[in-house]
Order: sequence, then structure tokens, then C-alpha cells
Amino acid sequence: MKPRLAFACLLGLGCVLIGLAAWAHTRSTSYSSWELSPEGAEVQARVSLLDLSRLAFHPDSDMGSGGRAARYLAQHLRVERGGSPCTLEAPPVSLPAAEGWVRFGWQVSCATSGPTRLETRVLLDVAPSHMHFARIEGGERGVLERLLTEADASWLLGTPGSEDAGAVEGEGSSFAAYLELGVEHILTGWDHLAFLVALLLLARSLAEVAGLVTAFTLAHSVTLGLAVLGVVRPESGAVEALIAFSIALVGAENGWLLGGRGRGVPRVVVGSLLVLALVSLLGPGVVSALTLAGLALFSGCHFALLEGTGSPARLRAAVAFAFGLVHGFGFAGVLAEMALPTGRLVPALFGFNLGVELGQLGIVMLIWPLLSWLGTRGQGGAYRAVSEWGSAAVCGLGTYWFFLRFLG
Repeated sequence: MKPRLAFACLLGLGCVLIGLAAWAHTRSTSYSSWELSPEGAEVQARVSLLDLSRLAFHPDSDMGSGGRAARYLAQHLRVERGGSPCTLEAPPVSLPAAEGWVRFGWQVSCATSGPTRLETRVLLDVAPSHMHFARIEGGERGVLERLLTEADASWLLGTPGSEDAGAVEGEGSSFAAYLELGVEHILTGWDHLAFLVALLLLARSLAEVAGLVTAFTLAHSVTLGLAVLGVVRPESGAVEALIAFSIALVGAENGWLLGGRGRGVPRVVVGSLLVLALVSLLGPGVVSALTLAGLALFSGCHFALLEGTGSPARLRAAVAFAFGLVHGFGFAGVLAEMALPTGRLVPALFGFNLGVELGQLGIVMLIWPLLSWLGTRGQGGAYRAVSEWGSAAVCGLGTYWFFLRFLG
């Protein structure tokens, strides 16, 4: 029976991955590309409608050519040459963009010569953690990119058309910058952290913690690499909804294991997913019916396998791996949107992934010693209370996120 259940789990996971039609990243980000010339620069910038909603722009009337959103971007992406600001030649025009995004283009003219400085203030007044990726096209050194934040909001470049045209401050974002970005990404990714905490709450030994973290790391490293390299390019809301579901499922699983493994929790989980699959067939929801059916099959078989084993560590590691594949697409959002040239991909991908792992290990080193102390120092009652209430909180948060994201 167990081999059949394991096969059904894999079949369900396959349906989830096949039916997955979207990936997204919830971190506030915007992008620009610049073609510099001795006369000025040609600029294209894009930002998500969700981020622009922070500024109370109307999704229709404010998003056209020369509208409030276009003027805002042109005013907050500044360029100066030789210490003097460059001027806008004409109102920005709206350009085709992916669903959920807006893109504008404009030209600026520079009356003086000398080094060029790019600076962003986009969304920093309402979202200080906002990140902007500036991309310089052409030139002797090809494509270069730079991560700009509130702490480092400008980029000094050489003088177009002169001998120092290729000279730039730092030559673009370094390995260390991507390492830092990866650490910051995991530490501010509350959904990823909630999933990690849910896994740790019931871990009984350091070996089990190592197994969970290793499985999660291997899985998200695979899909992070595939997405950034362009091998797999699913699109928006479904990945974020599935990340939320993974949090809710592990939280519910924790409570079910602590509560005696009754049949109520598996039935509620599977039944709810099947109902949502039917709802998805009627139109609402960003997750496909196939994906939801696959989740129902996977969840039902996983609970059945857990019910028949007295040592769930390996099965929980398998779940960490399965959902780690989904979390990897969520991690990939920042780098994949940048469309880095081949020569820049490897250091960016390696640095970012290493940063994610360091941040993740830091969280484990903070949480696991406390849980271990509660479980081994005569604090059994406190450990159980923390596990039960923590799992309930994580399950509730994951469920809220799932329905919020499912409805778009």
C-alpha cells in the first residue's frame, strides 16, 4: 500500500508542477534600461501596478502616455551630466507591458558634457525598502546592471563618446551585492520564513533539522537556477498562492500530528482543495483546477503515508523538498526579471543563492536552539504549547495568504 501511496503523491506533485502557470515575487521592485549618447539618453522604465497603487494612482486614467504614473517615473528617475540635470524632451509614452505591469519610454537631453550620474527616488518615499534595477545598454563593456536602493540610490558612469565611456563606478552590482540581496530577500520574505519555522517546530533532533534544511535548499536551488536561466518561465500569482498553501499545509500537519492523527484534518484539506478546483473551473482564482486537484491528491496521500509511520522525519523532508521547488520560483523573481546577460548570470545567481542560504541558516540557528532547550530541559509542557500555538498561527496565516492570493 505504501508504494502506491508514494506513487500517488508523486502523481499529485506532477499535476501541481504541470498545472503551475505563474510565478511572481512580492518584493517591491522596479526596472529601467538606459541607452546613453553624447546628446542625452533614451530611457525605458517599468513598475508593477501593485507598487503604483501605493501612490493612489488610478489603474486606468493615470497609466497612459503623459499620465501621472508616466510623469512620476520620469521625475523620479533622474539623470545629470557634468553636474547639471538633463531635461525631458517630450512627455513619456506608454509602451506594451506584461499583465500587471506598466512600461514607459522617454528621452532626455543633456546640455553639458562630463560624467553621467543616474539616480532613483522611485517609491522610496512610500516604500523605503524598494529596489530599483538600472541597466545600461551597449558601450564597450556591453550590458551592465546595478541594484539601487535607498542606501545606494545613484550610479556614476563615464562620459559617453569619450575614452572613459566604459568606466563606471563599481562596474555594476558585485558578487557581494547579490550576496547581500539574497540575505535581505530571505529575511524580509515572511512567507518563506513562516514555512521554515513551521518545519522546525516539530523537528526532534539536529539530524532532522539538517535533513529538512538540506531538502528545502536543494529543491529551491534547482528551480531558482532554472527560472533565472530561462529554462522554466512560468508567470504570476499561482506560485505565490502555492507558497502560502505550503505554509498552511505544514502548519495543519503539525497540529494533526500533535493532536493524534485523526481523520478530520486530512478530509478538510482535501475536500477544500477539491471544492476550490471546481470553483476554478468557473473562472475565479489564479490557480488552475489541475493544480488544485494535484494538491488534493498530494495532500491526501501525504497524510495517509504519515498515518502509517511512527517516524515522520523522512516524509516531512520529502514535503520540504516538494514545496521547496515552488519556493524556488518565488526566490527567482528578482533575478529573472533583470534578464541578465550570460556573463553576469553565474556570479549573480551564485551570490544571491548563497545569500539566501546564509540568511536561512541564520534563522535556523536562532530558532532551533530555543526549541531544543524547551524540549530537552524539562520544559515539555512549554515545548508542546509553543509547537501547538505556533503551528496554529502559521496555519492561519498561510490560509489567509492562500485565499488572498488565490483571489488575485
